[in-house]
Amino acid sequence: MDSHKAEAGYWKANVRLILFCLFIWAFCSYGCGILLRPLLAGISIGGTDLGFWFAQQGSIATFIVLIFFYAWRMNKLDKKYGLDEE
Repeated sequence: MDSHKAEAGYWKANVRLILFCLFIWAFCSYGCGILLRPLLAGISIGGTDLGFWFAQQGSIATFIVLIFFYAWRMNKLDKKYGLDEE
């Protein structure tokens, strides 16, 4: 019974982490690249406006950072629940 609670806690934390990462990715790609683009048009980065930058490169860079963040957090989560590779 105790292992069932640990398993449920592990998957709950895993799903919460996935949803967090998806929210950040969606905000950067869809929110900043499309919805908030008029608000970000006045901010210049690399010779173009920030909204265009998010649409073209920022969402990709954010996605790559999120991959490493997810791997790091999952390693910590695995260690917490005793599922880490040794």
